[in-house]
Amino acid sequence: MTRLHGLSGLKAITICAALSMSAGLALAGENIVPADQIINQLRPKPLTRGLSVGAPQVDPVVQAKEASFVASIRNRKTRSLSLGEREEIAEIATTKPKIDLEIQFDYNSADISKSSTQAVQELGKALSNPSLRGSTFVVAGNTDGIGSDSFNQDLSERRADTIKRYLMQNYGLAGSDLVTVGYGKTKLKDANDPADPINRRVEVVNMEAKTASK
Repeated sequence: MTRLHGLSGLKAITICAALSMSAGLALAGENIVPADQIINQLRPKPLTRGLSVGAPQVDPVVQAKEASFVASIRNRKTRSLSLGEREEIAEIATTKPKIDLEIQFDYNSADISKSSTQAVQELGKALSNPSLRGSTFVVAGNTDGIGSDSFNQDLSERRADTIKRYLMQNYGLAGSDLVTVGYGKTKLKDANDPADPINRRVEVVNMEAKTASK
């Protein structure tokens, strides 16, 4: 009888351990955005030169200026971007399709953490999808608010470069289609809590809206 109770207890412990492990895996994957969702977020809306209600308007002059700027920062090293250029990228990005991804890195490092490998893989699947082919993407690194300005600026740039290399090496994306920029701790998502992990993110922006005008 005692042996039966022991086996029952062992079985219960095994089941609890399995349930606990499953819950942990589910929690770890909660912040992983699937490729389809990334594609939907980055796919440009149809542009219009008319007065259609609800459709984004396009100013040919502004569009030409933006295209010229994007061309000027292609193939540039991340560290070579001036503060003014970084801010211009941020300004243009406010009107473009974009998505924030919680991609974690090892502490004080530019190495992608194992827990975020799948998140980067989903990004790679999305950006290499034919529906987004021909676009130029900005990969912007952001840190939390802990540490000095210079340290975080350097760290955010190295992390953006790591994502770019991963996408080029594993998904065949052209380096000229990936512009990397680092914002350090200057663009906190939650300024009220600078230490919140939500601030440690990678923002991806589709800078070229190559869709047919209506």
